[in-house]
Amino acid sequence: MTRVLLTGFAPFDGASTNPSWQAVRDAAAEPPAGIEMSAVELPCVYGASVAVLRAAIVEARPEIVVCVGQAGGRPDITVERLAVNVDDARIPDASGAEPVDEAIVPGGPAAYFSTLPIKACVAAVRAAGLPASVSNTAGTFVCNHVFYGLAHLLATELPGIRGGFVHVPYAPEQVLDRAEPSLPTEAVTRALREIALTAARTRTDIRVAGGATH
Repeated sequence: MTRVLLTGFAPFDGASTNPSWQAVRDAAAEPPAGIEMSAVELPCVYGASVAVLRAAIVEARPEIVVCVGQAGGRPDITVERLAVNVDDARIPDASGAEPVDEAIVPGGPAAYFSTLPIKACVAAVRAAGLPASVSNTAGTFVCNHVFYGLAHLLATELPGIRGGFVHVPYAPEQVLDRAEPSLPTEAVTRALREIALTAARTRTDIRVAGGATH
């Protein structure tokens, strides 16, 4: 039985819901066979989000951590390749903080790569009939902050755990008044189950193109 910790975010920027937490909660409630899942909701706050994440990892003792966040405007499930060591806020976090060009970990590496099999995860989601791709930027908001914070924790304090980050689109109810791409929460939940199962089964990623020209 492989232990997997999933994390999603509380609502932010005036929203009443966050599909990342809805999907994470539902996925953990009905995990795939052979997977033991737990879920935790992170505040959309620089600093505090990583503290809650660290406490959840210590409590759950997972073998795999998949952090999930909303990327409004993206049309598909995007499995992130790397996290960068910078906070640069275009909008305030849920506490009102707006850091600009600040290191997440002063003196830390410029970036960390995901230790999940990102391309195999994308392939599994597509095989399940859902849109997915590799993403080469997690942005510079709280999602990237959590991804980098997770990677740094795993590299320096909590060895032996693999982890990474997944971005999901808006839920349909969030875009009723505007033309933005969305995916039903049920579809995102299925994708997260596929990602968790693939991460548990796959140590060496598949070698297929997943790059971008810009």
